[in-house]
Amino acid sequence: MTRTRRPLLALAALALSASVALPGSTAWAGPTLDAVKKRGELVCGSNPGIAGFGLPDDKGQWKGFDIEFCRAVASTIFNDPNKVRFTPLSAKDRFTALQSGEIDVLSRNTTWTQSREVGQGFEFGPVTYYDGQGFMVRKKLNVNSALELSGASVCVQQGTTTELNLADFFRTHNMKYESVVFATADEALKAYDTGRCDSFTTDMSQLYGERTKLGNPEDHVILPEVISKEPLGPVVRQGDDQWFNLVKWTHYAMLIAEELGVTKANVDEKLKDSNPEIKRLLGTEGDFGTGLGLGKDWAYRIIKNIGNYGEVFERNVGAGSKLKIQRGLNALWTNKGLQYAPPIR
Repeated sequence: MTRTRRPLLALAALALSASVALPGSTAWAGPTLDAVKKRGELVCGSNPGIAGFGLPDDKGQWKGFDIEFCRAVASTIFNDPNKVRFTPLSAKDRFTALQSGEIDVLSRNTTWTQSREVGQGFEFGPVTYYDGQGFMVRKKLNVNSALELSGASVCVQQGTTTELNLADFFRTHNMKYESVVFATADEALKAYDTGRCDSFTTDMSQLYGERTKLGNPEDHVILPEVISKEPLGPVVRQGDDQWFNLVKWTHYAMLIAEELGVTKANVDEKLKDSNPEIKRLLGTEGDFGTGLGLGKDWAYRIIKNIGNYGEVFERNVGAGSKLKIQRGLNALWTNKGLQYAPPIR
């Protein structure tokens, strides 16, 4: 009896059609999205407290750059940025909480590294904030460069890439130092503030926020050297590609909105715009939400509730905030930055 075999390409196409939702097909929900919908809220792992990035206000409401990303994800699912439960996590506990399923997404200052992604079963989403490690010292030390810190004591948080980068920097420059290690960033900062260390080191973005917590912020200076690459962004578990795509495209939609001039204030007016890129972004043409398990208006929901990337940056850490951090590498690619999104089409 002759057995007919399907060509390998035909089998591959059949498998693809069975597992991927194409524009115009029925929306489906992967395990994480399904669990979030049934629960009625997103559970987001956050930092216990970094000014500008993630910190409860005096009313207990979470605010910050990383916080708004989670609110944007919630907006795509529920059209409600408040359907998020924030779980503050230390550097030591953050990965365990994600691995165990305690949280749906980790959105705190977490550096994308090869060993974390490959060795621990995580997927790092797009870089929402390009950062690098630096040093803060007291002005009275008259230190103008990190290269002048030989022999200094440095307060640092344990279990972080910060601790590893610190060792690499001093070894590379044949300088001696004393590492004073603490379990949390707050403990390290308090020790520095009380004079236990000559310097405090962490990501540059965090240094700006932490300086505002010191007794006399104006007495401290952030040195100019950036000693590492710290690509920061959301993290999810491996094994649920649809959820990974949803998280990823939440950031990309916010970038595309900024590039096209679509803001929280004008998004309703832009629904009438004839620009095909805007029409695809806002869901008035095509269906680019189905494959994400969402409706056509998924990106509209983000912009209406949260705004575009530039708006989130400016009000939390940029010119409209206390931190006054310049966009720098986090400017759009059209403004000589690194923030760049693939097209929706």
